[in-house]
Parts: sequence; C-alpha cells; structure tokens
Amino acid sequence: MRTTHAGVIGTLVALTTGCFGGTGSGLIGISGGGNNGGSNGPTALEFFVQPNTANVGQIITAVEVAVRDSLGDIDSDFTGAITISLASNPTGASLSGTTAVRPVTGIATFSNLAIDKAGTYTLQASASGATSVTSSALTITTATTP
Repeated sequence: MRTTHAGVIGTLVALTTGCFGGTGSGLIGISGGGNNGGSNGPTALEFFVQPNTANVGQIITAVEVAVRDSLGDIDSDFTGAITISLASNPTGASLSGTTAVRPVTGIATFSNLAIDKAGTYTLQASASGATSVTSSALTITTATTP
C-alpha cells in the first residue's frame, strides 16, 4: 500500500507542476497574446523593405512591413490588417494604391503605392495592437522628358 501511495503522490505532483497556471497545456504563461492568437503578441511593426525614390505617380518599389512579437521575432501568426499612410506630407500629396494589407507569415507587402506630388515624405505603418513605425525618407521627383 505504501508503494501505491507514493506512486499516486508522484503522479499528482507531475500533474500539478505540468498544469499550474495554465489551461491544461502544461505551459505556464503562454496563452494566445493580443489580437493575433500567437504566443507572444505583436508589439511593434518594422519596415522590412524601406520605400524607394520614385517619380510622381510612379509605383514605389514594393514596401514590406514586418510584425515583431515581444521577443523581437517575426510574428508569423499575426493576421490583422497593416495600414500605410503618409507620416510627413509637406506638399499635401495623396498616397494611392492598396494601403491596407494583411501580412503573410508576418510580413505585409505593399506593391502598388504611389504619391501624386513631388517632395520628400515618410510613410507610417500601423496595426491594431502593435506599435506604429515610420519609414526612412523617400523623395518623389518630377519626371523630366529627354
């Protein structure tokens, strides 16, 4: 009987330490985070590929924004929309193209953005539950004909 009692206590200890503070997963402190269902929740956005210089109305080479979790890793589970807007807009220009994109494996690609006036601008990426980020400056120039 004593051996059976020790075996039961050993099992209880293992179950108690394996489930303490969780919902039966056996992992402590890891339960879906934020609005994405991932383990660490998004904390910040990052320009993975910065915008480039372009002519007025010309498509800016694909801009990519990554979602980083609280550990600094790309959060491939995040599926919330990421929105791009003009952060600095000294000329009153308009940003056209698809300005809200859902990331694929943690990276949102904006492939058809254009600005309609010459000037120097920055873009801002934002998403619900994540810290926004501002791009490096990009220059939009007036196209000249030869």
